[in-house]
Amino acid sequence: MKLIVTGGAGFIGSAVVRQAVAEGHEVVNLDALTYAACLENLAPVHNAPNYTFVEADIRDRAALDAVLAEHAPDAIMHLAAESHVDRSIDGPGDFIETNITGTFNLLEAARKYWTEQGRPEDFRFHHVSTDEVFGSLGADGMFTEDTSYDPRSPYSASKAASDHLVRAWHETYGLPVVMTNCSNNYGPYHFPEKLIPVVILNALAGKALPIYGDGSNIRDWLYVEDHADALLLVLQKGGLGRSYNIGGENERTNLELVETLCSILDEERPRETGSYKDLITFVTDRPGHDARYAIDPARIRDELGWRPSVTVEEGLRRTVLWYLENEPWWKPLQERQGVGERLGKG
Repeated sequence: MKLIVTGGAGFIGSAVVRQAVAEGHEVVNLDALTYAACLENLAPVHNAPNYTFVEADIRDRAALDAVLAEHAPDAIMHLAAESHVDRSIDGPGDFIETNITGTFNLLEAARKYWTEQGRPEDFRFHHVSTDEVFGSLGADGMFTEDTSYDPRSPYSASKAASDHLVRAWHETYGLPVVMTNCSNNYGPYHFPEKLIPVVILNALAGKALPIYGDGSNIRDWLYVEDHADALLLVLQKGGLGRSYNIGGENERTNLELVETLCSILDEERPRETGSYKDLITFVTDRPGHDARYAIDPARIRDELGWRPSVTVEEGLRRTVLWYLENEPWWKPLQERQGVGERLGKG
């Protein structure tokens, strides 16, 4: 297939691009190169004959029309988004403009292109979203594709709006779409403002390891390369108009997660004295912090035969080793605006 991947220089997007190129697809990476983008994420495929990079912004409708006309894709995988909850608390405007207006622009550009191409039956628009649109769970239950939306942050509200737009363009205009909502991703090339890379890099620097509240918030953790595999499967075999929840089947409290990272670091890069767990520091919780996320992946398992291949313990060890071996990648990113600072205090 010939794919346009939006946000392909980001964390999840670059994993999708690397996987798609490896599978032999022709990939056009469309990215605006905002603060969290990193072209070094694409170093493994940079010189591949089936990879092309185009710098463009999904907020620019004319640019989108031009890219679609020039590259004539078989499918669009839409991953471009502002994604950091804490930043959305401090500056929600960027999230509205990119995640909502940008998605609208892309849908309209895709609809125009699809119509002009004669409405090909094999065209796909794959919208990639998050489980945060469903809100917060109690101690029991799991998110399914039929769970009502209940977003609690500007970020999750903007993603919920984009999900609704995609469904509406399918129902109203017949645009052939597939949709996915994923749990928390982690792994190589994770931008160093999210929990797991923050913990690893702070630990290596001997800094405090901040945990919001009492560390009891629960997330389901999904290794990013497993996620990329699932996304490409849904793109090619998912039912039109269907949504698929993609989860790692790896629930952990934030405290459990950080303690596991500390144990791995104690083995791989021991401190001169004590354990990295000694650096754990509990900080004031962020506003609207959802208590628990958990995904029921029955639909993607039963309909498409997909399950995650990596346990959280295996994935965390791979991730720690990757960061230990790739300081030239992450060191410059720590100088970018807001990285390493406490954001989202409300």
